[in-house]
Amino acid sequence: MGSFGKTQNKPHVVCVPYPAQGHINPMLKLAKLLHFKGDFHVTFVNTEYNHKRLLNSRGSDSLNGLSSFRFETIPDGLPESDVDVTQDVPSLCDSTRKTCLPHLKKLISNLNKAVDIPPVTCIVADGIMSFALDAAEELSVPAVLFWTNSACGFMCYLQYRMLIEKGFTPLKDSSYITSGYLDTTIDWVPGIKEIRLKDIPSFIRTTDPNDVMVDFVLWECERALKASAIILNTFDALEHDVLEAFSSINNLPPVYSIGPLNFLFKDVTDKELNSIGSNLWKEERECLEWLESKEPNTVVYVNFGSVTVMTNDQLIEFAWGLANSEKTFLWVIRPDLVAGENSVLPREFLEETKNRGMLSSWCPQEEVLDHSAIGGFLTHSGWNSTLESVCGGVPMICWPFFAEQQTNCRFSCHEWGIGLEIEDAKRDKIEKLVRELMDGKKGEDMKEKALRWKELAIDAASGPFGSSFLNFQKIFSDVLLF
Repeated sequence: MGSFGKTQNKPHVVCVPYPAQGHINPMLKLAKLLHFKGDFHVTFVNTEYNHKRLLNSRGSDSLNGLSSFRFETIPDGLPESDVDVTQDVPSLCDSTRKTCLPHLKKLISNLNKAVDIPPVTCIVADGIMSFALDAAEELSVPAVLFWTNSACGFMCYLQYRMLIEKGFTPLKDSSYITSGYLDTTIDWVPGIKEIRLKDIPSFIRTTDPNDVMVDFVLWECERALKASAIILNTFDALEHDVLEAFSSINNLPPVYSIGPLNFLFKDVTDKELNSIGSNLWKEERECLEWLESKEPNTVVYVNFGSVTVMTNDQLIEFAWGLANSEKTFLWVIRPDLVAGENSVLPREFLEETKNRGMLSSWCPQEEVLDHSAIGGFLTHSGWNSTLESVCGGVPMICWPFFAEQQTNCRFSCHEWGIGLEIEDAKRDKIEKLVRELMDGKKGEDMKEKALRWKELAIDAASGPFGSSFLNFQKIFSDVLLF
């Protein structure tokens, strides 16, 4: 599929991702697709902090890009820091919402004064960077919000107001978290037959009526009503009922499912464009060579994403669960995975697993999950990881950390049949689940289902009639070039 035809003046999109790895990755894919398939001039706006981290991990000239695909920065409003870690999410959410708009407006004003680039014609912002809608309104250009989570996660966020009105949150006291109260089921979420409170995005588990994250979610969901359209990185077959149900929500703009972006992206053949990456940690590609020496479906891949933190005791339980399963594994341990301290694995564990385990600090996950040696994925159930697992046809063991990871876990395990949930992160439970995933009857069934979902994902992203392929074209004609 080539360009949709040049407009007289090349359209110019400003892309504003939320400044975290799991949000930058899909936004960069979308920006490249707009550039390659829609002939857009692209300005990609990172925060100064993440821009430094990208240059640090990828090399000082890695973001020079193309003349028509440029990177710019705005401050995130937080105190300056040279630490190479994911920033505190509540602080970052509060700061971007309150401080970023004037900086974005000034940047766009400068872009529009530049003589060598076309004027800005539209904005695509992360769903939780909705201050960008105000900049678009001032310019009278369309603004699309790209919510980088699942449709089921987004739908549950849209219920926060109702959950407060019905008295489900804030919790009366903290004992409600452990008393079984979170097992309460609700059946009024559009497109979702039944869901437990513990499967609703986790910010509702608060006793504070002024909780910063609940307030932030309410704010961003109300702001979403002002967008020209909403984009989701999912596909119709996977989340059909929820996607259908968005049309029942008053004043919500049209929702377009255009995922999986990594399958839509397979058509992009521009080498310069493909060389632009978004990893905030240096990727260790040696793991791909190591996987080459392994038999198909024999390796457990373990990665808890870019934000999850755990205690060193939990790390040790996962280590012994993996060791005792006697399975071969590739385990990504980020430098900041253990909260407030260095991760220390027992010497005995390293000794016992040295011939069948590989440890890495970061890796090219999409390529790993696409490798024939991978038989299962122990994951935090972030949406990118879940979708990349679907694209690789890989079943999962799910240990959700926060936000809508709980919702993704619920759907992976109960709706899609491709996940097993860790209820209690103890070594014997982890060992049992790993064995079930890799050797058990349930694991075999999950693998079959995962491969079926992969086929449906490929169909959705393929022309000329795939649902996501068509929705991607509609975003151009109905919204961005309107």
